[in-house]
Amino acid sequence: MVSANQRLLAIVEQGGYPNFTSLYEQCGFNVTMEHSMRKAIAFVTKEKPAVIVAEFNHQSDFRDRTSSLESLLATVQRLQHSAGVQSRVIVFYEKEYQHQLDKLRTMFDNFESMPYPIDPDELQQRCA
Repeated sequence: MVSANQRLLAIVEQGGYPNFTSLYEQCGFNVTMEHSMRKAIAFVTKEKPAVIVAEFNHQSDFRDRTSSLESLLATVQRLQHSAGVQSRVIVFYEKEYQHQLDKLRTMFDNFESMPYPIDPDELQQRCA
């Protein structure tokens, strides 16, 4: 069990799945929820949460990226290397976009992934 002062950032850009705030709190986290990746990145830089839960929303209209998640993962990676911050990142994704997530994983290996529908028991184990 984590200490109650540890932070968990839940980034809900599109949603469409249950609100897991109470589950995160049962795991001992102080939960912050953001709906904008820009605000989430600012939060990560300032607060350095122990766990970050985000969605992989593939955006085919981006020329140079697959999703806004890349910016978050790059920020986490930079903090891990420069400041020794060890934030765990859990990414929710649609199974149909597995191949796009795999491409993202070739650039960033600093996240775990869980396909929809999210199994609350498995999520609780990963957060604990």
